[in-house]
Amino acid sequence: MIQVHNLAVGTRLLPLSVRIPQGKVTHVIGPNGSGKSTFLSALAGVLSAEGEAVIDDVSMATLSLADLSLLRAYLNQSSRPAFNMPVYQYLSLSIPSCATSSAAINAAVEEITQLLNLTSMLTRTVHHLSGGEWQRVRLAACCLQIWKPINPFAKLLILDEPSAPLDVGQEKYLHEMIARITQQGTAVVVANHDLNVTLKRADHVVMLNNGVLVQQGDSRSVLTEENVSDVYSTRVQRVTINQRDYLLFDE
Repeated sequence: MIQVHNLAVGTRLLPLSVRIPQGKVTHVIGPNGSGKSTFLSALAGVLSAEGEAVIDDVSMATLSLADLSLLRAYLNQSSRPAFNMPVYQYLSLSIPSCATSSAAINAAVEEITQLLNLTSMLTRTVHHLSGGEWQRVRLAACCLQIWKPINPFAKLLILDEPSAPLDVGQEKYLHEMIARITQQGTAVVVANHDLNVTLKRADHVVMLNNGVLVQQGDSRSVLTEENVSDVYSTRVQRVTINQRDYLLFDE
């Protein structure tokens, strides 16, 4: 279990305490400006914040950047880099420092690129990829960084709206990869806008609004009609179709 204690960033994120279960998918939800990206960047340790995140009784704030990179990987919403290079070279930058077996590294790269359907793109340069292709390459790099077979120290993968540049067909690769990461026992934290995806795929949900923690828990208990209506300022109805819950919003 990852424990977050009184994490705060000025007025953008008021002190909040949440738990992040290991080997599970946690979705961070809320309307635009609710503090999702601020929370994730503070959790990743790339934004100065009060409070702390504790993993296995170790405060992440006490770790060096090198040690932190072995513990967690963070996918933000940044654009592609100014420099250009082949995809395989870009991925090589994310090989964890503790990985020493060439065979294990090659196996990791092969499995990750196959899962994300990137095998045919390895020799292409990053500036010649579509938005969805580039996002999958970035995701592959993050997963390589905390891939348990080559990095036994990995604990956390943080993804800030990873599906935004992806089309419907490409999203399946994202969900398959997240499932593979959690199977390895790593916690995955995802900022997400599609609440029906959260209902279907999240094991744990953290709901924010105006920088304040509204509620946390399983998706059914957090995504109630009352909570969603209050936080998103819209009327919503939750229905069950073929034993699956959906949220229907008024247009």
